This record gives sequence, structure tokens and C-alpha cells, in this order.
Amino acid sequence: MSELIEVITKDGSSSLRSIFFQENFHSFLGALEETKTKFTAPSDLQRYKDKSLNVLDICFGLGYNSASLLNELLKQKSYLNLYALEIDRKPLKYSLSKKSFLKLWAPKVTEIFEALSRNDFFEDQFFKCKILWGDAREKINIIPSSIKFDLIYLDGFSPQKCPQVWTIEFLSKVTEKLNSQGYLITYSSSAAVRKTLRNLGLEIFSIKPSFNNKTFWSQGTVAISKFDKKKLNPKCNIEKLSLMEEEHLLTKASIPYRDQNLNSSKDDIISRRLNEQLFSNLLSTKKWREKWKMTKSSVKS
Repeated sequence: MSELIEVITKDGSSSLRSIFFQENFHSFLGALEETKTKFTAPSDLQRYKDKSLNVLDICFGLGYNSASLLNELLKQKSYLNLYALEIDRKPLKYSLSKKSFLKLWAPKVTEIFEALSRNDFFEDQFFKCKILWGDAREKINIIPSSIKFDLIYLDGFSPQKCPQVWTIEFLSKVTEKLNSQGYLITYSSSAAVRKTLRNLGLEIFSIKPSFNNKTFWSQGTVAISKFDKKKLNPKCNIEKLSLMEEEHLLTKASIPYRDQNLNSSKDDIISRRLNEQLFSNLLSTKKWREKWKMTKSSVKS
């Protein structure tokens, strides 16, 4: 789909940059570190020890999130039914060509990834994995409506680069597939995404940063349908939104991305939102940043 350039991230793990989207697949933290802190840890996988779970990985990419998931579940004998959505086959092929990537995981993970690349499917006594290639807005409809997911990973390019997977209409389809105790996890702290998820009936939490730095005030979002405080593992590193984050949801940055027929282009979705922001009476995001002494680069709005 797009030209890709290899990037070696801060923790030494390999990643890619998309020329088409003008964005890296992973942050400066490193591909492996980002996967662990923003997806694996908040998943609280120990809940599923000796149990089964359904997982949906949207924007599979190089496969770090699913690989880390599989690697952890292998240690605790969990039964996994995994669906992955991805438009571009090249990132997975890249991962399978990198010994440095394959060495990060148990050999079983490589076996599964090779089957997904070759046959789009893998199944044994513990794992049933399927990858659906194409536009996620279309392919999500192929997943049987009877399947509800315990975990949904949403890891597309940022909303301003790839708004197609962050719209009200697509997120509505996604949240319909989340079970009552399920977690929807994303690296994004976008006000538009958070406000949309809240309006869809989910309770919103922030993934706490692993270091104190105002520029990086959140490492992502966890959205839960029916939150039970007693079942929350403190090691998940999530917390309720701060006052600063709540006020972010009252600004023009919280105006959602819209794609009524789920077939709009990136430019149309962005243009539609900019026009809505222009005529909105909500507080400007600039004033919010000034109040909280935030730099523009620190916020994915």
C-alpha cells in the first residue's frame, strides 16, 4: 500500500515509517517498549490464566501487539481466539524477515505469524488466529456478530493522519463488539477519540506515563463498558482522567471525526471536522494549552 522505511527505535527494536501517512509506526520510546506499556500491561492478562479470551487487533501492522499478547498467553496456558485487521501485507513480511524481531518472542509466535502471512489463519489446541486483509471499515463486518471481545487493540496511525479508523461510525462498530467487561485499548489520548468513546457509553481511563514529563501526560486510553473497581489490577497503570484531561474534552479538539457511510477519504473526513470546529462555540484548544502550559506537539487532537 505504501512505501516503508526502516526505523530503529530508542529501545533497539525495529519499526517502520510510512511515507504515505508521513508517520512512524511507533513512538520514540521504542516499538517493544510501546507495546508493553501501552497495550500488554493495561490488558491485565493474568485475568485469563487457564481461561479463554477473544481479542481483536485493529491495524495489526508489524504485529508487535499480537506477538506480545501471544507470548504472554503462552506462559499461562490461556486459550485465545484472535482476529486481526490490516490493510497492508508488507509490515508483517518485514517483521518475519527480521531476526531481531523474531528473537523477541517464543518460537510458537513465529510459527503463528508465518501461518498468518501464508494462509491468513492458524489454529491449534490453544490458539485460533485469523487476519482479515483490507479496509478495516469493511472487514470488521466479516467478524461474526456473536463474537464479543475481551480485548480490542486499536493501533492505527494517528487520527489526523488516518481518521478513517477513529470516526464515530467506525468506533461505534468497534464498541458494539466489546463484551461487558472488555477493555478497548489504544495509544491515542486524542480528545476526539476519548469523547466519542465516552458518548458511546464507555468509561474512560488514562494510561499513566512511566516518567514525569508534562509534554507526555498520557500514554493512551483504556475504555471499559462496565467498570468494576474491585477487579482493577493496580499494575495495569491506568487512572481516571485528570482535570486537565477532562477539560480537554470540552474544547474544539473533542469534536469527532465523521464518516457517515464508512467510505469517506481521509481528506473529506478532515475537512468535515475542520469546518465543524470553525463554527463551534467550544473553547479553543489553544486556550486550553495555554492554561495548562502545554505545547502543541504534546497533544494528539
